[in-house]
Amino acid sequence: MPIYEYECQACGHQMEAMQRMSDDPLKDCPECGKAELKKLISATGFRLSGGGWYETDFKTGNKKNVTNSEKSKSSKSDSGGKSS
Repeated sequence: MPIYEYECQACGHQMEAMQRMSDDPLKDCPECGKAELKKLISATGFRLSGGGWYETDFKTGNKKNVTNSEKSKSSKSDSGGKSS
């Protein structure tokens, strides 16, 4: 679910909110109560929830990065070792 940043145009309060992409933007400021929240343009953030994401996918031992392990596997298989 994406994490959006908001800033209140009335009091300057800044906050983050996890929302679905289909949700309407928030409008009411939790600090001052005015309907002055504006969504900020920033680097996107999101959270993957549930088991099996990123660090736990297809890993054994002390491997830290799937991409690096895939590169090393392809380098080993490309450097010979295949017999015809």
